[in-house]
Amino acid sequence: MNLAIMLNLLSTRGQLRKHEQWTRPQLEAYQAESLRRLRAYAYAHSPFYQQFHKGLADRPLHELPILTKAMMMEHFDEFVTDRTIHRADVEAHVQRIQDDERFLGRYWVNTTSGSTGRPGLFLFDRAEWTAILASFARAHELAGLKISLTHRMKMAFIASTGPTHMSARAGATLKSWWTPTLRLAASEPVAAIVQRLNDWHPEILVSYASMTRILADEQFAGRLRIHPRVVFTSSEVLTDETRRRIAAAWGQPPFNQYAATETGGMAAESIQHTGMHLFEDLVIAEVVDQHNQPVPPGVYGDKLLVTTLFSRTQPLIRYELSDRLRLAADPCPSGSLFALIDSVEGRTEDVLQLPAATGGTTTVHPLVFHRVMDTAPASGWQIVQADDGLTVLLSRVRDGFADATLADALRQALAAQGAIVPPITVRRVLAIPQTAAGKAPLIKAKPAQMLEQSL
Repeated sequence: MNLAIMLNLLSTRGQLRKHEQWTRPQLEAYQAESLRRLRAYAYAHSPFYQQFHKGLADRPLHELPILTKAMMMEHFDEFVTDRTIHRADVEAHVQRIQDDERFLGRYWVNTTSGSTGRPGLFLFDRAEWTAILASFARAHELAGLKISLTHRMKMAFIASTGPTHMSARAGATLKSWWTPTLRLAASEPVAAIVQRLNDWHPEILVSYASMTRILADEQFAGRLRIHPRVVFTSSEVLTDETRRRIAAAWGQPPFNQYAATETGGMAAESIQHTGMHLFEDLVIAEVVDQHNQPVPPGVYGDKLLVTTLFSRTQPLIRYELSDRLRLAADPCPSGSLFALIDSVEGRTEDVLQLPAATGGTTTVHPLVFHRVMDTAPASGWQIVQADDGLTVLLSRVRDGFADATLADALRQALAAQGAIVPPITVRRVLAIPQTAAGKAPLIKAKPAQMLEQSL
């Protein structure tokens, strides 16, 4: 590991700890000044922003236009602030990444999986990458773990091992004697993952929520025999039942994290387990409805607009993420100044549109399915919408469970939402299908345009 980066990380994390002692007015003043500097840099160095915000340089944040990934990628060469960066060259570099290589010798490149159909490229210089790493270190400290140069702590990380995935890129940078890490692809066979974990005996377990639920069941069955001090979940919706199973398997609830390739860690759960603390000194997050209007705490938004205060290479100002989340109405009992995310429901793409009994369509949000599906005694589940109805996939169902009972419960829940209930088929499978990154989404909705054609 590069010792200079480790020292920079420790220094940055120290600065972030000082922020955590601020008052709310101090935080807001810091946000305002950081936003001013971010915008000034973007206007001075990005031809894209010079046009995108033309005539708006003195307007407040909430009056600025929305930036999408598709827009950024279409204008990539004009968007970035370093004129030596060109999309074609970055794409060629991505194909060669194996470890901790940097584009032009100074930029860490990460790619999104393209799960929404729009893959993206994101570059970070040393200062930006250190902020990303510090955001993950903060999540660990909120869970009671400390960065230490004197104590080794074995970690197991089960996610995507693709060399351009953010978790793999961070791992390549942070390879060290102090935190030996076993990295496994979530797409590997469960039996192989279990064997590797039994051999490794991790003190820290980090994985997608769906995989952690499967591993909890493996622990119950006696095939997995590990005793991690801390369990982290990320990248997928953590349902109440999955949280309960993890807590039962290892004697403590998991620590949920919220992150994105574009921003690094944005929020994490603390030892109070009252929600995820939003890292408001790193990002400004706006929870908005489908018309980009703010929604109050206690209400789910349709998407999230993020402004990354430390970004310079690719300044993200009101960048759209399709995640549906809800801010807590009350502050954390710990006295933290940061706002709390008390629930992440999923992405906008996870919302189903069904024909309504009164005409038109009705919207069925993921929580409607979570409440029903969490009653199923299965290691995993997935709802798939197609032209001929809904298919419910169940993996590793325990004996004595009647599929018809689950289908009836779903029909009742959908009818209560005012939907014309489509045919529902329950299928038992060996494993829930995964994406290329190893994720197992809970809901796979039919694209809106296909729904419109079928009505």
